[in-house]
Amino acid sequence: MPEVLFWIFAVPAVLAALVSVKNGRAYLEYVQERMARLDEPDPDPYTPKATLILPVKGIDHDLAANLRSLGTQNYPDYELIVVCRDEADPAVSAARLTLGENFRLVVSGEPPAGAGEKVHNLIAAVGAARRESEVFVFADSDGQVRADWLRRLVAPLEEEALGATTAFRWHFPEKADFWPLLRSVWDSTIAGSMSAKDKNFAWGGGMAIHREVFDSARVVDFWRGTVSDDCRLREALQAAGRGIRFVPEAMVATTGQCSAREFLRWAARQLVITRVYRFDLWLPAFIGHVVYCAAMLLSLVQLAAGNLLGLAVLVIVLVSGMAKGGMRGYAAALMFPDREDRLAAYGWAYFWMTPIATWVWLYSLVRSSLTRRIAWRGYVYELNGKDKIERVDSAP
Repeated sequence: MPEVLFWIFAVPAVLAALVSVKNGRAYLEYVQERMARLDEPDPDPYTPKATLILPVKGIDHDLAANLRSLGTQNYPDYELIVVCRDEADPAVSAARLTLGENFRLVVSGEPPAGAGEKVHNLIAAVGAARRESEVFVFADSDGQVRADWLRRLVAPLEEEALGATTAFRWHFPEKADFWPLLRSVWDSTIAGSMSAKDKNFAWGGGMAIHREVFDSARVVDFWRGTVSDDCRLREALQAAGRGIRFVPEAMVATTGQCSAREFLRWAARQLVITRVYRFDLWLPAFIGHVVYCAAMLLSLVQLAAGNLLGLAVLVIVLVSGMAKGGMRGYAAALMFPDREDRLAAYGWAYFWMTPIATWVWLYSLVRSSLTRRIAWRGYVYELNGKDKIERVDSAP
């Protein structure tokens, strides 16, 4: 019976590992192609008038630097809207100290009981955007961007048939401690799932969309009663028959440290949201990690029993995952040339720590299967459906 179980899990695990390496290579090639284009001169760049919307709450790590990077974009005509629930929020004071008069403040007020605070803020900011802006761009307060970030994120929207563009985050620990590094390795797996096809998910910390498309796709209607701005924006665009393009040259850097508890709670929250809003992604990930991890354990059992096939399967599964992790790390070096020193110091982690991250993925997926409750920015939300949430007014 143990040998039968071994083959049941080993065969799909090996096949999936080989396919995964192929997908990792495709991701790296796409990043290389996009980054190479930055050296090509563009005499007439596409830079329509834009409104950049930044919801804030509390003091994020490196908030002043994050705000400064968004307020000093090399873009001909854009307004920066900082939006919050309460003007007394300390992030507003930080914005005034850092940005001076170079932003507009929108105060959204207390969100309705069945709405997430961030989405409530975004709806208020969209409604307050200046009329002449042709593009909406959304950012998060915990990310830092380069001076050409807005140009790079908006440029592909010159293709009228495109729905939106998206970037993603890359976590840069301040110190090469175990848990911050593991968070970066774990999160890089999501970044590595992006592709050249315009069928990507949107990420709320860096996405751009034409105002006309935003209105015609009824994004605000999709946002009502939800906590997930990006998942629901993707659904709105999917219903409208429009795609989302991943723009690796507009990747966002997040910084800071974390403890084991902070990382594991954060990871589980990401996957609870994914289970509710993107079950089509969550379920294959859950099944895949069960198969991967079971194959590893059963390979060790076979190896202990003297069956060298166990060693072969273990090597294929582990090395394939590590190779893909290494490719993601190399892609990060291409996307963040200004952070080459950081990646040189701990780029090894994307190769060697990938097996550990695989087990953390399994833990996080199992944990996310047991609850629909998340704690986020001072609230606890019970996610009863894509457009039906219950809010508790305090979080642990």
